[in-house]
Amino acid sequence: MDFNLKKLTSDAGVFFTRAVQFTEEKLGSAEKTELDAHLENLIARADCTKNWTEKIFRQTEVLLQPNPIDHTGARIEEFFYEKLDKKIPSRTTNGELLGQYMLDAAKDFGPGTPYGSTLITVGEYQSRLGGAEREFLQTSAINFLTPLRNFLEGDWRTISKERRLLENRRLDLDICKARVKKAKQAEAKAAAEQELRVAQTEFDRQAEVTRLLLEGISSTHVNHLRCLHEFVEAQATYYAQCHQYMQELQKELSRYPNSFASNANPSTSATCPSPVSSATLPGVSPPCLASTSTPGIAREPSGPLKIQDVQQPSTGHRKAKVLYDYDAHDTSELSLLADELITVYTVPGMDPDWLVGERGNQKGKVPVTYLELLS
Repeated sequence: MDFNLKKLTSDAGVFFTRAVQFTEEKLGSAEKTELDAHLENLIARADCTKNWTEKIFRQTEVLLQPNPIDHTGARIEEFFYEKLDKKIPSRTTNGELLGQYMLDAAKDFGPGTPYGSTLITVGEYQSRLGGAEREFLQTSAINFLTPLRNFLEGDWRTISKERRLLENRRLDLDICKARVKKAKQAEAKAAAEQELRVAQTEFDRQAEVTRLLLEGISSTHVNHLRCLHEFVEAQATYYAQCHQYMQELQKELSRYPNSFASNANPSTSATCPSPVSSATLPGVSPPCLASTSTPGIAREPSGPLKIQDVQQPSTGHRKAKVLYDYDAHDTSELSLLADELITVYTVPGMDPDWLVGERGNQKGKVPVTYLELLS
């Protein structure tokens, strides 16, 4: 081993001298060279960027993986793959796992039974939801988390290193200034002034290097802005897929016979289902399926509500904005165009997932999930 005792002693002496200078500055017994205002502003902005980038990065990790210590050991696995600089393998999401459990359960319960067939349908859609989640997690990790991590572990480490070097150069400069003041003899003073000029040159050079790195924070903001747009786009795509899958699943389930209705208490003459949607209009009670007909509402003997004969109530109606295009499936429904405004209301006996919509002289049932109710 090449052990240089002189260099070790010299480095220890420099470290001790800087420590003394730093302590005296803190105590106010030594002068301190201040950085120019522009450089100070750049440093403050860089610190702010680092702090908030770190917080956003950590919280995004929590958002994408809320349970870091789970039965899969996901976070531990990711740590080892990152250290080995290898690609993290695609993992099964909780939605996909739930879907597989439902499909396996259907095999035991019997695919031909009402419960078994419904488990198959729901399980397939849970798997689709899990797949959409996995794609969202992968896209967000690549397009958003990775650039933030690269800044914190790459650019910021370089900036921090150069800032520490600048602080050392500043301490050396102030030490040389103090030596010039303390020098009494002409020869000692000349030597101290020469050291001061060298220290000043090194300090100015390091200040320029640090300034250039700190000014690069602006380009970092531009890059992170682009990544933020990509993250939001991935979120929008993911939630749109989930919304689409859930609508398709509800339509699939609506085709199945309500096999458990026969188990209800036969003595009950009217049932009030709990709405699955939060879009029930204020001041309007949940619809009740009564055995008796409702005055003013035309019904077929044992059939569905006649929408065209329904009259708009004097109260309880409101405006709604259409979120998506919708094509009517039969004459009882009303086709919709995105962003248009219609009047909606509910009537006793209607499915809570539907409202009566009116546009001019046109009237028909409209799905609640396609609407944004306005106050």
